[in-house]
Amino acid sequence: MTGLYLRELTLSHFRSHRRAVLSLDARPIAIFGRNGAGKTNILEAVSLMSPGRGLRGASAEDMARRPESVGWKLTGVLQSLHQVHEVETWAEPGGSRNVTIDGKTAAQVALGRISRVTWLVPVMDRLWLEGADGRRKFLDRMAMSFEPGHGEAVLTYEKAMRDRNRLLKDGHRDAHWYGALEAQMARAGAAIQENRRRTVALIVGAQMSAQTAFPAAELQLLHAEGAETGPEGEAELAGAYAESRPRDLMAGRTLVGPHRADLAATYAEKAMPARECSTGEQKALLVSLILAHGRALAQDFGAPPMLLLDEVSAHLDADRRAALYDEIVALGAQAFLTGTGPELFTELGARAMHIEVRDEAGQSLIQEVAP
Repeated sequence: MTGLYLRELTLSHFRSHRRAVLSLDARPIAIFGRNGAGKTNILEAVSLMSPGRGLRGASAEDMARRPESVGWKLTGVLQSLHQVHEVETWAEPGGSRNVTIDGKTAAQVALGRISRVTWLVPVMDRLWLEGADGRRKFLDRMAMSFEPGHGEAVLTYEKAMRDRNRLLKDGHRDAHWYGALEAQMARAGAAIQENRRRTVALIVGAQMSAQTAFPAAELQLLHAEGAETGPEGEAELAGAYAESRPRDLMAGRTLVGPHRADLAATYAEKAMPARECSTGEQKALLVSLILAHGRALAQDFGAPPMLLLDEVSAHLDADRRAALYDEIVALGAQAFLTGTGPELFTELGARAMHIEVRDEAGQSLIQEVAP
């Protein structure tokens, strides 16, 4: 069988789970249990089958089960298109995260070549109301699914910008020092801009061609301070950094570049900016974008991503909840969905695995149950 899904996931001393083994198939997985039982911890473990710090953005040390703090380990058997890979990721106490793929040491970016994971978690409900940083991260996570090297470009850009900002804060004026760093920023920044543009285009295209119960969002990439135009491409970015040095010296930081970009969304049918929509409409727009991302990735990569949807069902009425499940099944995605009770997943029936998570004496216990 082809596709992209976890066949098996083992958690060892990870968060609330001392040891847990999940044997899975390509169907969605409905995970229910009381708050604090350890449902989201399972989703976080799946998110670490991709590069980065996972859906919580936590440090490796924070993922260790308390009070033992002996480190943690995750093992996944991953079906990736026509191949099966064994992925291990772990951290020793006080150490950073390690990765092996098929028994060989690998950089985290290598996970992006065999796995695609995207998520929607409650903290993202305010995505359209808060600062641009969260929207950039949201877009960059999706961009990394289409172009695994996008993460490396972002890291390269941020490192060079930190070095440039140190020069600015210290008042250095040597043009040669700035020139070398700005050349790195311009190259990486141009790649970031291109990947973001392509991602937006693919997602918009996937929305336009879909029959869906969720509202379409018009998306627009903005430059610094919400401007619709700005420096684009390596040459323009390099020129903009050089020209902006006097202003940047006064501010002590870099004021122009893709790190100042923003993602604007409009509820297409109502021509209303997402930030002005109701809470329910904003949630529906986010669900729509996640589904569109999945459809676009199915065309681009050959399979939809693994979807992590934490407590999404509780904020949808019964009709829209049923529509979400129908679209996930039609997409063919292995979606991990959490909720407090089994009634939230009734509409899925036998189309999904149903797993109950309980907290007994400080240990999360996992059990598959009949739908």
